[in-house]
Amino acid sequence: MTIIEQPVAAGRRSALRDLVRVFNRNKTSWVGLMLFAAIVLAAILAPLLSAHDPITQSVRHQLEGPSARHIFGTDEYGRDIWARLLYGARISLLIGLVSTALAMVVGSTIGLLAGWYGGRFDAVVMQVMDVLLAFPSLILGLIVVAMLGPSTGNIILAIALTSIPPFARIARAPTIALKNRDFIDACRALGYSDLRIIFAHVLPNMIAEILVMGSLWLANAIRTEASLAFIGLGIKPPSPTWGGMIRSGFENILDSAWLAVVPSLAILLVIFALNLLGDGLRDAVDPKLKGEG
Repeated sequence: MTIIEQPVAAGRRSALRDLVRVFNRNKTSWVGLMLFAAIVLAAILAPLLSAHDPITQSVRHQLEGPSARHIFGTDEYGRDIWARLLYGARISLLIGLVSTALAMVVGSTIGLLAGWYGGRFDAVVMQVMDVLLAFPSLILGLIVVAMLGPSTGNIILAIALTSIPPFARIARAPTIALKNRDFIDACRALGYSDLRIIFAHVLPNMIAEILVMGSLWLANAIRTEASLAFIGLGIKPPSPTWGGMIRSGFENILDSAWLAVVPSLAILLVIFALNLLGDGLRDAVDPKLKGEG
């Protein structure tokens, strides 16, 4: 094994071992992982977990309370809340995962290039990132969606745009620290191109930190999507979204509180699970926290 491969290979061998050890010490991390996995599985198996269609309306069953037929009751159009909750999870998770993945790829690439080349390029890029960070994520997302229109693609683009700066910053700092290491000098001596060094040798040494940030910002993306839907800039009805369900439930909050409470609890549960999972991942990659009991 060459000196170039040693840091990457050693990191890969120890990453999974460290993760399992930290998760075993911090049991709540397993709770977060299992809870989030259960939510994802429920969204995938939505047709099997509910016999009702999330869009079909029924005048005879309007605003029914929780019962054996309708676990969480029905809404003002007679649609089953449980079915809409499951299918809404598909939309929230899809938008959250795709927008976070897009922000992770674009933001990390920007941070890697800025940290590697430095100088004026680094200064300009980071100033642009600072401008984006100056806007609250919801406000920036609202501006983008209001300009482009509330479609699935535009919502994903808006949320991804708000999430790019944190990924750029978390990739830039370790790039600056790594670019003068011995194994990077060996790569230069062998004639490797800058892009090959960046993505084949620098990126693997920080991928764990990027994934931790991804798990935490996934929760933020789901929350932002729900907020946009709540103010009327989400996926258009009758498609079920958690934020849209909360918005429509507020019109009957005094008589049928479950309409708003149930999707609110669903959002709380998925964000809680992702935060527990993110805490465990953070402990696994942070050298200051690995040794804490």
